[in-house]
Amino acid sequence: MKLFGRAAPVFEPPVPEAERVPIGVVGVGQMGRHHARILSTLPPARLVGIADLDRARASALAEQHRTRAFASADQFPADTRAVVIAAPTPFHHRLTKEFLERGWHCFVEKPLTERVEDAEEVIALARSKNLILQVGHIERFNPAVMEMARQAKDPLFIEASRLGPFDPRVAHVSVVLDLMIHDIDIVLALTQDKVVRLDAVGGSVLSGQEDIVKATLFFSRGCRADLVASRVSVKKFRKIRVFQKDAYMSLDYSDRSLKIHRKRRPEVRSLLDVVIQRPRLEKKDPLETELRHFLQCVREGKAPLVGGEHGRDALELALEIRRGLRLHTL
Repeated sequence: MKLFGRAAPVFEPPVPEAERVPIGVVGVGQMGRHHARILSTLPPARLVGIADLDRARASALAEQHRTRAFASADQFPADTRAVVIAAPTPFHHRLTKEFLERGWHCFVEKPLTERVEDAEEVIALARSKNLILQVGHIERFNPAVMEMARQAKDPLFIEASRLGPFDPRVAHVSVVLDLMIHDIDIVLALTQDKVVRLDAVGGSVLSGQEDIVKATLFFSRGCRADLVASRVSVKKFRKIRVFQKDAYMSLDYSDRSLKIHRKRRPEVRSLLDVVIQRPRLEKKDPLETELRHFLQCVREGKAPLVGGEHGRDALELALEIRRGLRLHTL
């Protein structure tokens, strides 16, 4: 199943023009083009423009989605209310700060910023201006992850593996900030607890950054999480398993499936005493669900599921893992 596959068309009543959110997209690389495509089709949104330093690329995408291309978000229409920031991470802090100061609600792709101090600054700015700041941790809107979060109760042990082939486009970024940060955010959401100790080991194989990292996190209430992220695998392998009292859950990101193993009775004498449940999950595109949620938050003024604080916490732990790495040159 494709991550950004087109869902089956669903009838939606039209949204009055006055209630649609005028929104622009800044940065139309790998993620930005998907944001633009989806926003151009969502009734609650009015895609007012696409901005990218590569004007030709922006123009081609704008023509495809019947909107306007700009060299800079400075040229967005005066009635713009919100913006998606899908530019490279080094630009996130400056752009988010600039747009919040203009009074625009901001959706920022992960990671929120490069430094925790910068994340704190934009969080405080959004709060002071009563603006929505949502961070693009897309896996939180995966239907299987959402169901797992509903079923999770005081996890004892979590094991997450996120492996994939090498991608030269992100060779300048540590695998911790590129891939592992997804599972860091999910583990923090599942445990609702603080990490008191961590151990991490990793190595550089094909780039100048860490290409493979294993981190073990120890939480204050006793949960332990083992995370592995690699971009030197031949095939993609992305799973997470959660063990808790009386049950264990296994989630496969590749097909968005979830299996829950539960005890039928207090004492297990055979496999017949264990039931395997496969919850019926809605087949929804996580990115579309994520953007719909952002638009709803903007329209209704409610706090997002993944706000600036969540993005900051995931970033802070990711950076702590990098600092604590016992690095091996392979």
